[in-house]
Amino acid sequence: MPSQRVFALPRQQSLLLPAVINPFVQDTKLSKATIIKCFLQGIVLVPLRAILISLVLMVTWPVAVIITFKHPLKGAVAPMTGWRRRIKLAWRQEPLAPKFDYTSPGKSVKMKGYDGLMCQSVMAALGRAYYFCMGFRVVVKGKQVGSGEAPILAVAPHSTFFDGIVCIVAGLPSTVSRVENLATPIFGRFVRCLQPVLVSRKDPDSRKNTIQEIVGRAKSGGRWPQVLIFPEGTCTNRSCLITFKQGAFIPGVPVQPVILRYPNKIDTVTWTWQGFSSRTLLLLTLCQLYTTVEIEFLPPHIPTEEEKKSPALLASKVRDIMAKALGVPVTDHTYEDCRLMISAGELTLPMEAGLVEFTKISRKLNIKWDNVRKELDGFAAMASSCKGGRITIKEFASFLKLPVNPALEELFALFDRNGDGTIDFREYVIGVTILCRPANTEEVLRMAFRLFDIDEDEKITREEFTALLRSALGVSDLNMAKLFKEIDADGSGFITFSEFQAFAMTHPEYAKLFTTYLELQRYQAIQEATPGELQLSGSGENQEDSTSDKKED
Repeated sequence: MPSQRVFALPRQQSLLLPAVINPFVQDTKLSKATIIKCFLQGIVLVPLRAILISLVLMVTWPVAVIITFKHPLKGAVAPMTGWRRRIKLAWRQEPLAPKFDYTSPGKSVKMKGYDGLMCQSVMAALGRAYYFCMGFRVVVKGKQVGSGEAPILAVAPHSTFFDGIVCIVAGLPSTVSRVENLATPIFGRFVRCLQPVLVSRKDPDSRKNTIQEIVGRAKSGGRWPQVLIFPEGTCTNRSCLITFKQGAFIPGVPVQPVILRYPNKIDTVTWTWQGFSSRTLLLLTLCQLYTTVEIEFLPPHIPTEEEKKSPALLASKVRDIMAKALGVPVTDHTYEDCRLMISAGELTLPMEAGLVEFTKISRKLNIKWDNVRKELDGFAAMASSCKGGRITIKEFASFLKLPVNPALEELFALFDRNGDGTIDFREYVIGVTILCRPANTEEVLRMAFRLFDIDEDEKITREEFTALLRSALGVSDLNMAKLFKEIDADGSGFITFSEFQAFAMTHPEYAKLFTTYLELQRYQAIQEATPGELQLSGSGENQEDSTSDKKED
């Protein structure tokens, strides 16, 4: 057998690994000295802050009840006016509480209210007091514009439940909140004060209604408060900006980007899918002398006509602006990756094995989340015995019940996009979608069936099945028996085309393996016929065969 024709394969750059592999992990390491320091400080700070926070909440609840008295329970149909607005709106005053250093370089920042009224905001003051009692030191940079100039505030990166502090700083704009949050004691009343856009998981029309409400408020000409949205939709570790959801950008109105930083020696705030629990983070934060958060208002981005027509384009543009200001890369991860992480954990795989950059994969390969989830089951069946959730060629061959042979090695090389000798789940999904499923056509399956069906009686006996696999791929008798039994669903002792096709649909790797074998046989025949005329890497038509997983970006 000549050397294989596949060596290094050209890969489209857009499907290579992202700059940040896992933005959903928090790996803060606490030394013994740090733990002892937190313990000693916590003995004093935690009880004191707990008492102060309780006092603030005791005042906050009745004030929130007064503001929302006789106001619609299930969301607002019109913006608050009159005394409700005067009590609610803080539209920033100076000076502020001692730990709240709201400063731009050399300047203090002021914010005008809807009616220009510079009055004390009870709710905003209580909000500041709440975070002050937890030890937060807030530094504000830049200038916030009014709702007339930028109806939408897009805040990122979203990394913790403490990010709610931006609502206080921004003057209590409207937010997007789950309906269930309204029933939360104390905080539910506070959420109602924000006049949120409500989302219900039980309502099938919720997404459409939410978008309509955001569009209506964004285009109200300043009648409604600004709408503050965390477009990432889930918490990350701030190492990058993941895909922005399009909801905030559908109105096509100016958007003011707001970026958050937590420049502290010890990270006690990051709340991700892998890391400290919310209780641990809260306790660690209360044990610090103070926790600094920087909130920077960037200049509003006014969308072009093209961006107004394309929410995805506008979201991408705003994300790029924010990423540049933060000095971090962007990736195509999204909340769906988190769901795949959970599924991977349930299948006893490392959670990070489920990360595929779902936004990019779904867009470029036209594959839905449910399909990716099904592929995860197939991958888990191969990788269950592997450490780190990566498949070597031995596990690949064992799963297919085949020996390691040139055809299998070539197929494995096509899957192994980075050439490290293993296949991760991301490479597996790309390989199955680009390589295997296109090869799983009825024409290919008919051709394969005819090769097995030596006597052309429209069925494959065990002897016919065994003869071809032994000569072509060197499969052992034991593995051939197992494979034949799997395909022969009704146990009749022979394989019909319908059984052959049904098995191929659920095991697409075999179709590509079959075509790869035929390509190798053809390549070998050509080499033997005209030795020395073809290069090892192939050319012309053969080169196209060896790069059959390459798609146009």
